[in-house]
Amino acid sequence: MLALLFSSSVKRGLLLLLLLAVLIVPFVPQLIYPIFLMKVMCFALFACAFNLLLGHTGIVSFGHAAFFGSSAYITGYALRDLGLTPELAIFAGVAFSAALGAVFGALAIRRQGIYLAMITLALAQMVYFTFLQAPFTGAEDGMQPIPRGRLFGLLDLNNDTNLYFVVLACTLGGFWLVHRIVHSPFGQVLRAIREHEPRTISLGYAVERYKIMAFALSAGISGLAGSLKCIVFRLASLTDAHWHMSGDVILMTLLGGMNSVFGPAIGAVMISALRHYFDALGAWVTVAVGLIFIACVLMFRRGVLGEINHLLSLRPVDGRSTKEKNNAQI
Repeated sequence: MLALLFSSSVKRGLLLLLLLAVLIVPFVPQLIYPIFLMKVMCFALFACAFNLLLGHTGIVSFGHAAFFGSSAYITGYALRDLGLTPELAIFAGVAFSAALGAVFGALAIRRQGIYLAMITLALAQMVYFTFLQAPFTGAEDGMQPIPRGRLFGLLDLNNDTNLYFVVLACTLGGFWLVHRIVHSPFGQVLRAIREHEPRTISLGYAVERYKIMAFALSAGISGLAGSLKCIVFRLASLTDAHWHMSGDVILMTLLGGMNSVFGPAIGAVMISALRHYFDALGAWVTVAVGLIFIACVLMFRRGVLGEINHLLSLRPVDGRSTKEKNNAQI
């Protein structure tokens, strides 16, 4: 019992230290660039949203970049061409991506396994080529420059410090929503679908409806991440909707730990930091990321956060083994 309390206190202390460090970042830009940290927060939220499907529902999607990129384009169009305020532009992007996720889900769940994944990839490529040809997207040049505007007509987002705390608040809100979904009765049904879908159907649950809702929720939160990234960089580009982005978010999720709630966020931090601080290596950055991924797959089967949770977890005093939990402890 004491070991369990110690484990919980350690985790709580680490989270408080992390939150304190994140809060003081805008005031010490010489240590870490706030724009870079905002980018990391967007990818962390994107990875956690994606994990609602992969880790908690057992659905592999190769097309999640479609939600991330489409929300960025819709938000950028609403800000630049329609002149909407940032909160309305973000809402438009999230609503569009959630609706798109529901459409993807309704079409993709007709198949399972690799066939479902290929359907999501094909649909995502259709979205990509739509944005490539659309007249308002700027094609390969991207949509730029996108004005940041004033949040609720009061907070000037052209100030990087103001923008930083807005992105931080939205990211924490997104994390809370993911955590709430995972630990709700709805989340329990999703995990039941992942573990044994036929049994879940036999219990009377409308599995297809739950899958579509999971797609929509995951897409909507991914869209929030895409909208924030669009405002931070004042740019919406084809890179955001490219299939490489879908591959990156899968890598982040597997690296951090897909059987946890916030493990993918750690994976997002690791991948973003590697590509930022080792950018001078050019193409060798990809090799470094690949080697780290191989090492983690071989040595950290549960992902980085999964291994940390395992090391901090309590082992029974009588020596009997316990069944590893499917849910994250953080």
